Amino acid sequence: MRIYISADMEGVTGLVDADDVQPGGRDYERGRLMMAEDVNAAVRGAVAAGATDIVVNDAHGPMRNLLPEALHPAARLIRGKPKQMGMLEGLTPGHDAVVCVGYHARAGTLGVLSHSFMGHEIEDIWLDGRPVGEIGLAQATAAALGVPVVALTGDDGACAETKEWDDTIATVAVKQAHDRFAAELLPDAEARRAIEETVAAALSTPPRAPGPPPDPCALTVRWQSASVAATLLGIPGVTSVDGRTVRARGALTDLYRLFGVWMRVAASLTHQQPYC
Repeated sequence: MRIYISADMEGVTGLVDADDVQPGGRDYERGRLMMAEDVNAAVRGAVAAGATDIVVNDAHGPMRNLLPEALHPAARLIRGKPKQMGMLEGLTPGHDAVVCVGYHARAGTLGVLSHSFMGHEIEDIWLDGRPVGEIGLAQATAAALGVPVVALTGDDGACAETKEWDDTIATVAVKQAHDRFAAELLPDAEARRAIEETVAAALSTPPRAPGPPPDPCALTVRWQSASVAATLLGIPGVTSVDGRTVRARGALTDLYRLFGVWMRVAASLTHQQPYC
């Protein structure tokens, strides 16, 4: 059984603030070790369920957060950037299941460190008219590759968003959001035990292949900056919805890759810190 783990950071046990998850933050070094512990709990669960091949993609920010020496020896690590498929780099139809660790709620919702990909530079995203964030795009893109997302960890907001998108995904709420930068935390040992047990249980029966999304799909993004939207219109296939909103249509895996290009364009035009 081949398992793919996409590891974000905002939804990791114990982390609540930008200083916990951004390089240079006063608690970042502690945060990256907490991230490794959550990932390792998921790896142990996969091993317990019989996984014979496990790859972990560091999917947060600079994508160099996980220290290779801190990772469980049963897993291989995809580290660094750029990555054409970003948070899903290395996922193929040959994988049996996806586990998402440390994920967070989308922009505009009250979850711990909630945002969609780029701090407040991205205001809203829609997939075929349905509001979506990192969770929904990961699930839908994995489904387009024929691979189910079977488990996700994060705060209670991320878990609720996951269930709204696909109620078959097992979730672990490692913290309860009180506000965007405040939460009630599960004790570390309890959170890691829950992650390990939930992943093992989710993989205990052969994962069921998901139904494919529509083809073509429509991906729509509203940017904080009209300059970003105007610049993206120079990319073939990108159309304007309004002064700050653009849209493209196509196969979802292609759109996911294209969205990564949009974010690189936006990053070159703006220098705003996330979580503002």
